[in-house]
Amino acid sequence: MCIHHSLKKLKSGKVFILYATVILFGVASGTVNIVWLNDLTSGISDTFIKIFKCLSLPLISLSIIVTITSYHINSNMKKLSAKTLCYTLSTTVIAATVACILYVLINPSVPHMTNITEAIPSIKETSYLHHISQLIPSNIFEPFIEHNVMSVLIVALIIGAAIRFIPDERNRQIVSGFFQGLHSIFITLTRWVITLIPIALYSFIAVTVNQLRKGLDISGIGEYLGIIILANLVQGLVILPLWLKAHNISPFQTMKGMMPALSLAFFSKSSAGTLPVTIDCAEKGLKVNPGIARFVLPLCTTINMNGCAAFIFSTVIYLSQAHGVEITFMTMISWIVIATIAAIGNAGVPMGCFFLSASLLSSMGIPLTLLGLILPFYSIIDMIETSLNVWSDACVTKIVDRHFGALLIKSNTNSSEVG
Repeated sequence: MCIHHSLKKLKSGKVFILYATVILFGVASGTVNIVWLNDLTSGISDTFIKIFKCLSLPLISLSIIVTITSYHINSNMKKLSAKTLCYTLSTTVIAATVACILYVLINPSVPHMTNITEAIPSIKETSYLHHISQLIPSNIFEPFIEHNVMSVLIVALIIGAAIRFIPDERNRQIVSGFFQGLHSIFITLTRWVITLIPIALYSFIAVTVNQLRKGLDISGIGEYLGIIILANLVQGLVILPLWLKAHNISPFQTMKGMMPALSLAFFSKSSAGTLPVTIDCAEKGLKVNPGIARFVLPLCTTINMNGCAAFIFSTVIYLSQAHGVEITFMTMISWIVIATIAAIGNAGVPMGCFFLSASLLSSMGIPLTLLGLILPFYSIIDMIETSLNVWSDACVTKIVDRHFGALLIKSNTNSSEVG
């Protein structure tokens, strides 16, 4: 255990040194006025944006389809699964809503992207009914070709639901396996891209510093980061404890029982990697029925992304405003929904929320220059978000166990008697 901890610490130290070096080189490259170097960093930045666009929508849609089709539920678990899905969806929506409220209250000053040449497509005045009708594609590939994020989400949800209703079990398994295979391909491609993140960081930092040298105003970055961190803290330390209290569950005892998993989640930045410890803490620390813990927690780890929803909402709204997009009340409501669905479809790879936000922004035609400034701080944000996700998973599991633990025991007892 000590050797594993030492190796992990050594690896973290190397990663820190690598990122610090990359940031310093990026700052230096953006500061010096060398034409060929500016062209090089701009070209690398544009390349990564194209890669994000190429991978983003297929990855989001496949993640949602696989999520919907992966969980096969027998008749005894339908009520349990329905309540679990209701709880996870509710907590994710609330997390995005908390971020929205804090964003409105704090109202961060947005940078003036005076030197960005990439124009945002003009939006024609249309009625909401016409806008909704345009979300329905005329062919299956149209949303991907036109980078229509909302249409992609709708198509993915419909396809995922349709697969579950295929009457022939063999055909259903074949189709599900096909989409799972495609999902694995894109996950692998995404991991390859993640390994090149230091190069992306270098280019984004260099381009951003170059923009700063030409007069780019970055006021409001601190307020934006504060909104994300505060949204996570409010959700984790206020909303979820009040929810537990409403179900006559002690928030303090629940957090105490989950502390090993929360600590591991914070430092590992992986809720999926923390899952075995999370299940163990739920069963031993919270006394959750093992049948519920081993069903609910894997499901929550896949779709209960409170921190990710808050990050996506805040990042998209902030950078959209920075590039001149008018943000109305209906726009914010729409992005609460989109952030929730996108968070549910998060691929679960390292830096998943950052990658997902960058993909959504690039598919909207918004330059990703400012993400270069956010990236150095994302490691801390990712730690807090992962801890929140695991804490929310534990809260959902504990509440489900409070209401359905006895029912599951009774169901299993009856099944054993019949057998």
